[in-house]
Formats: sequence, structure tokens, C-alpha cells
Amino acid sequence: MTQWSAYSTGQRIKMLRAGMTLEELAEAAGVSVSTVRKAERDGGGIGLPSLLKLSAALHTDLSVILGQQAPRRASLIGDRAMLRELSRVVHDTAMGVGTDVEPPDATILRADLARAWADYRAGDYTRAGSLAAPAITEAAALLRSAPEGERCTAQSILTDAYRLASYTAQFHGARDLAYAAIGRARHHVHQAADPLRAAMVDCGRSWIYLRDSRLDQAARTAQDAFTSIEPLPTERDLETLATYGWHVTFAAVVASRHGDPDRARDLLSQGQAVAARMGSDVMVNGTSFGPTTVTAQAVGLHTVMGDPDKALTLARNLGDLSPLPQAARNRLGLDIALAQADTRQYDAALDTLLRVCTDHPGWARHQALPGVILQRAGHTSTTLTRKLGDILGIDSPAH
Repeated sequence: MTQWSAYSTGQRIKMLRAGMTLEELAEAAGVSVSTVRKAERDGGGIGLPSLLKLSAALHTDLSVILGQQAPRRASLIGDRAMLRELSRVVHDTAMGVGTDVEPPDATILRADLARAWADYRAGDYTRAGSLAAPAITEAAALLRSAPEGERCTAQSILTDAYRLASYTAQFHGARDLAYAAIGRARHHVHQAADPLRAAMVDCGRSWIYLRDSRLDQAARTAQDAFTSIEPLPTERDLETLATYGWHVTFAAVVASRHGDPDRARDLLSQGQAVAARMGSDVMVNGTSFGPTTVTAQAVGLHTVMGDPDKALTLARNLGDLSPLPQAARNRLGLDIALAQADTRQYDAALDTLLRVCTDHPGWARHQALPGVILQRAGHTSTTLTRKLGDILGIDSPAH
């Protein structure tokens, strides 16, 4: 694929404009349509002030327009605008700025936040982040006005909103914002004195550490998360069991990435035992767990631990996938494709990968695994690898 720096300034502006019309960009930048047209025809023919206005309207740095650095992969205008607003809200509310608005009804705010989490589970991270921003402001306003007896409820809602902001920022590669938002969530969950939510926040921190290759911190934090809420053998509350089961299974994922397969298998076994006690999958505060969920996680775990045959056997026996949120089903597809590639079923791996990426291209562009699968299987089919490279916006072995 052509390097970003090889395009002209005008071409880069046109690509960054993406779905915006000339008129929309001109209005957003406060310049004339003829200026935008000239910029896209000959970017060097307009002055720096106009370029700065265009870069602000495109929510990108001037250095990107000038080709000095490439835009983040799959960073569309909507993504950048969402991240910019989300960052502003996270940092402003941390300082108490913008919270002096009319507080919402707590029930309505919870419902709005539940819809945002549903978008996140479906893999629409841009929309989830767009909804998280106003939810943070409203939750902060609710906390500011809450009487003493209702502050824990407001703290819990604000925790959930910050945690959602952290997760969406993480998927968009905004690591600093992810750390900032999960830090705010951790502050408020301790004020709420809510052990289950505190474990969820710690699990979120562990995930960020994992994505940041801070494996020691990821492993310690994951263990803190599940040990803090370990249920008694007589526990029957599904919310408690599901939260613990998810966290101990996630700790198994961290252990597998940390190079400790024995520990990973032990933790996975604990998660499977909890799922068996539950009998069915349930959704708790944006997280699904149960027999189907833990088996789907086991597919990925066994692939990472070098047993792709076991992973594919588990996948064939999964059956009904309806308990899994869409994003989890997508991830399962990637894990299956990777296991197929590892067992040298290269054509099958590319077919599986293409189905996931074709059906959910926006989600796939935020994942690293498709590139890994392409590297392992992409030498077998020029046609498929080109299709996948175009969908994902990445170089492939066939290019």
C-alpha cells in the first residue's frame, strides 16, 4: 500500500475528509468552498492559517495533513471527533468543570448508559464513546447534587460511565485517555463502596496493562480483581457468580499471554466450574458470562497456548452462540481463524477471517489479530488477502 507521505497534501485532505462534503468541511473550518477545493487540488497553494482551520475541522494534527506522520489506522472523522469530545469531558469533569448543569433522573441516566453499553457489546465503539461523553457529564452533575443517602448510587453510575469511556478509548488506540478514564472510575468506585464494580474496574485496568504490554502489572491486577470477590461455595447469586467467573477467566487470558500456561489452565478450570454452577449465561453490567462465554474464551486460550486442535474441537461443539454479544462472536471468529491457520488450514482461515471482516469491518479495523492471521495464511490466496487488506486498511503479504 502507498505510504501516507507519498500522497500530496491535497490528496491527504481529501482522504481525511472521507464522508464529509466539500460544503460541510468548508462550514466546519470557517473557510470558503473554493478554498477547500483549492486545498484538495493543490494543498501547497493555500496559506498556513487555512491549513490550520482545515486540520481543526478534520480533528487531526497539521503534521498529518502535511504528511509528516500518518493518521492512526482506521481513524475516521467520526472517531476523531468522538475521542476529542470524550477527552474533554473526562478531563473537565475530573476538575469539576461543566458539572453545574441540571441533574438528570437516575433511572433515565442508567437506561441511557445501558444503551451505550449495548453499542459497545455490539462492537460500535464510536457510538458507545459518543454516548459515554454526555453520560459522564450528567452522572457528575447527579453526584454533585445528590443528598448523602444517594451519593453511592451516583458514584456507581459515574464509575460505569468512566469505565465505558476507558474501554472505547482503548479500542481506538487512545491509551492515555484510557488510563485517565479508568483512573477516574477507580476513584469513584471506591467512594461507592461497591466490591463487584471495583473488581470490574480492576479488570479494566488489567486489560489496559495487557494491551500496553505491561504483563506483570496486568497479571497482578487481574488476580486482585477476582480474589477480591471470590464467592463462598454456597453462593447462588447469579450476578456475583457471573462477575467472579468472568474475572477469573480473564485472569486466565492474562496468564496465557504472560507465558504461564499451567496457571492459565488452572484459572480457566475455575471459570468453567463457576459457569457449570450457573447453568446458563447472564449479562451483568455490560459483561456476559456462563457456559457459552467461558467456552468461547477457552477457544482463544488454547490457541494462544499452542493447542489449536483443542481450540477447534471446542469451537465445533459450541452450538448456539446467541448468549454471546456480537463483539464476542466476532472475536470467536478471529480465534477460530487463527487456530485454522496454526493447523495449516490456510484457505479455511482466510474464509473465516473474511466473513468476520466483511460483516463487521468497523469492528475488525480496531483489532490486531486480523493482521496476525494474514501474516500466517495470506501467502495462499492473492485475491482473498487483497480483499482483506482493503477492508482492514493494512498491508498484506499479497500486496
